[in-house]
Amino acid sequence: MKKHLSKKRVVLAAIIAVALAIASGVAYAYWTSTGSGDGQASAAASIAGIKVNQTGTLSAMYPGDSPQTLSGNFTNSTSGPVYVGHVNVSILAVENPVGTPAVGCSDTDFDLIGSADVNAEVAVGSPATPTWSGPTIKFHNKAVNQDACKGATVILHYSTTTS
Repeated sequence: MKKHLSKKRVVLAAIIAVALAIASGVAYAYWTSTGSGDGQASAAASIAGIKVNQTGTLSAMYPGDSPQTLSGNFTNSTSGPVYVGHVNVSILAVENPVGTPAVGCSDTDFDLIGSADVNAEVAVGSPATPTWSGPTIKFHNKAVNQDACKGATVILHYSTTTS
């Protein structure tokens, strides 16, 4: 025997679906309003005398966020220009707001893509020209609870190569 859905049941199901969609949006807004993240540069000098500086501050990262571009300049403490081919970036650590490791949040919660092509001599001084830009970072939206990443700071490590 076939059961037919009444018009009332179809309307009720549609109302429930809309209510759930609205509730999901509220939960998403709560997560995004309290989440944060920063990009920070640690001193790295794979070419002696060259330090990579990150000049921009990242906006708070949250599930579904779009990638943010990393950029910066250099400090050249040598006595002359130094050729830099690329700036490479990696995640050194993920820390909670008090500066200790963020338990339950790690580098796998973030997508870090690319390196910066420089292919130029870096002048002496700070900030030294040229500048660099290109790598991106974003929050990796996993299918699991990632509340441990709320308020976490991503510590980035920059290095340079000559090729």
